[in-house]
Amino acid sequence: MRTAGRSWGNYPLVKQRIVPLLSRSAQLPQVEGSLLTQGNARSYGDSCLNPGNTILTGRSLDHMISFDRSSGIIRCEAGVTLSEIIELALPLGWFLPVTPGTRFVTVGGAIANDVHGKNHHRAGSFGNHILALELLRSDGSRQTLTPIDRSGLFAATVGGLGLTGMITWAEIQLRQVPGPWMEAESIRFDTLDEFFLLSKASSETYEYTVAWIDCLASGKRAGRGHFIRADHATGPGLSSTPGSAQKISIPVTPPISLVNRITLRPFNTAYYWRQLSRSKRSFAHYQSYFYPLDGIAHWNRMYGPRGFLQYQCVLPPDQAHNAVSELLAEISRAGLGSFLAVLKEFGNIPAIGMLSFPRPGATLALDFPNTGPDVFRLLDRLDSIVTIAGGTLYPAKDARMPPALFASGYEKHLTDFAAHIDPRFSSGFWRRVMEQSCKEF
Repeated sequence: MRTAGRSWGNYPLVKQRIVPLLSRSAQLPQVEGSLLTQGNARSYGDSCLNPGNTILTGRSLDHMISFDRSSGIIRCEAGVTLSEIIELALPLGWFLPVTPGTRFVTVGGAIANDVHGKNHHRAGSFGNHILALELLRSDGSRQTLTPIDRSGLFAATVGGLGLTGMITWAEIQLRQVPGPWMEAESIRFDTLDEFFLLSKASSETYEYTVAWIDCLASGKRAGRGHFIRADHATGPGLSSTPGSAQKISIPVTPPISLVNRITLRPFNTAYYWRQLSRSKRSFAHYQSYFYPLDGIAHWNRMYGPRGFLQYQCVLPPDQAHNAVSELLAEISRAGLGSFLAVLKEFGNIPAIGMLSFPRPGATLALDFPNTGPDVFRLLDRLDSIVTIAGGTLYPAKDARMPPALFASGYEKHLTDFAAHIDPRFSSGFWRRVMEQSCKEF
């Protein structure tokens, strides 16, 4: 039976067959068409969708297999979420070595997208901390892969968008932390020059660095924002209770996007001035520091029935300043900004995955309400800036990247990667960027 499917961005809406997987020991089902494993569907575009074909939902593979509390090595099924790992490991002094902006992604999804976090300059991406994984192929074979795998299949699977087969379990090296609290400093800055100076200085002394940018500011205010840097806190007398235990929820999808031209500019201005002093230090619970949006259930609904598109690019170090400036200027002129505009510099730690997104340079991420042709034309103009700068886009966040931009951004390993694709696995994203047809509503 075909059913409606959508990703976290609620765009595109497709028809696909859903087949649940209930055990990691089960074989893949024999069905017509291609297969794709889906975890918690937290990818923003169509990398977790398989229009007209079959989705294998792996969220039921949620068992912990083993945890060595002395070494911090955990083995779990691929459907376990990062939140479930934290709940088990943090009371024992262990935390994720790398975490994205939500704790509700599965381990399988984190590997398939080789997710990154605010500490890339210190720890690389998620794949750098995978010790082993099991891959189930459509021919029924099971392979235990490690980083020393010479065939290239491990490197193809990490960041491989679920196209090399189904990950059934993974073994991860966690990192020790003193507790659930972070000591953070927020610094208000006025220009991109200030951002890059803060980023360079902070990467040498802080584990976590990131910035919020007012993407609608123009003229002398262009490039302003807040730079947030932090470390795990060792301060005494801090309880483990989150700073805000209540969860807000958006119960229904409004008929129009709540993020629009009327609300964006005053929100960005108010957020910039939320901190009157240039610098402010505070203790923050890990939930509010790493996962602020997780406190709002179904926050993706605020964009209305047409959903939203996230645009995340990475730009080479020597082009980053000028390209970010051009991107922000184009967004400000269009008036189609984002209140979730995040800017960070990646470090030099090489990614394990052939198609991994993180690489040296600056990465800018923004959410745009799906307003139809206007936003797609804007994104096309942003593509031109990114292409000229020699950058690329993040497949896990993408719903409309042109094939040429994907090819130029990932050409170094694209041929080697293609040789490791399981012949029965595919996705809407893959067929789109490889210029194959994709059936949608």
